[in-house]
Amino acid sequence: MIIQPKTRGFICTTAHPEGCAKQVQRQIDYVQAQPAIEGIQNVLVIGASTGYGLASRIVSSFAAGANTIGVYFDKAAEGARTASAGWYNSAAFEQAAEQAGVKSYSIVGDAFSDEIKAKTIDLIRTELGKIDLVVYSVASPRRTHPKTGESFASVIKPIGETYSNKTVNFHSGEVSTAVIEPATEDEIRQTIAVMGGEDWQMWIDELQKAGALSDNATTVAYSYIGPEITHAVYREGTIGKAKNDLEETAQRLNTQLAASGGRAYVSVNKALVTQSSSAIPVVPLYISALYKVMKEKGIHEGCIEQMYRLFSDRLYGKGETAVDERGLIRVDDWEMRPEVQAEVTQLWADLSTENVYELSDLEGYRREFFQLFGFETEGVDYEAEANPEVNIPNLR
Repeated sequence: MIIQPKTRGFICTTAHPEGCAKQVQRQIDYVQAQPAIEGIQNVLVIGASTGYGLASRIVSSFAAGANTIGVYFDKAAEGARTASAGWYNSAAFEQAAEQAGVKSYSIVGDAFSDEIKAKTIDLIRTELGKIDLVVYSVASPRRTHPKTGESFASVIKPIGETYSNKTVNFHSGEVSTAVIEPATEDEIRQTIAVMGGEDWQMWIDELQKAGALSDNATTVAYSYIGPEITHAVYREGTIGKAKNDLEETAQRLNTQLAASGGRAYVSVNKALVTQSSSAIPVVPLYISALYKVMKEKGIHEGCIEQMYRLFSDRLYGKGETAVDERGLIRVDDWEMRPEVQAEVTQLWADLSTENVYELSDLEGYRREFFQLFGFETEGVDYEAEANPEVNIPNLR
């Protein structure tokens, strides 16, 4: 079949297998051109098929030579429907890992469930023995609690007051004003339940109980803080409450793992084009302005560059891992440089529909959005027939 992009809002409902494979290979090529990383043998990535999770898995295998297990919730092709981008990404990753001689396994299912945790632990025992690094990179809008059965849905809302600011339709380039009503107390509670640290804690508890963690094991989860422009809807909103909970969980896990020489961190990463960030009002326009400034300064990074820097400079670099006063790893440090933020703020004040392509890198944002799904990728003939049915070599 000929596969073309079909969009619904901030979601692309199709994905291209060859385009996804080329995007994965581009990340692998980048990592293989960098100095090797030492100190990791076996890695578990929870939320492993796209974005930072996928990049973490690629860095683990192709910079450190580590074996990996990826847990993710993606769908295979069915009839006229393509597989999800994460499915194609994972298939390409596993094929490349197999050729490189490193072990890689995939478990597809609900990472929040007891069943998937148990299945993952069985696989660790059978194939890897123990895990040195656990990456928690789950980005889901919903969660069913494995013990109570209660279902939660997260929301992206401010707290206390109605919020309004500029936003953009990155398909049309129209700049408008987003108006978002404040969250209720129950919406805050549910967002924390989905996006906070409880499930991360459950994973580490189960892995420890099963004896599946190595001495000196590390675990890291990912977060974002961002600039004043986005604070009301992000860091000071419902998502921010969930991220606060995630950071508090890291502190508890750090104490818990310290008894065996282990450690736990939250890494605050740069704003990037991901399926998750595309859903947050205001953020796509901010990222478009940020990209323009950082590219002009020669300090722009994508997911793979960020994760290589996190692993090589912070988690497994020489000396102690550098953290801020709150114990957070900050690989958003280039984004948050005062001179970068000053230029973004200046652009933000002037942005409108008429000048958005001139004052921001909205075209780059739009292109990267489609590349998440394997489209607009150099070297792919999108008019040619493509087979949507792709197998993941080591799917368990």
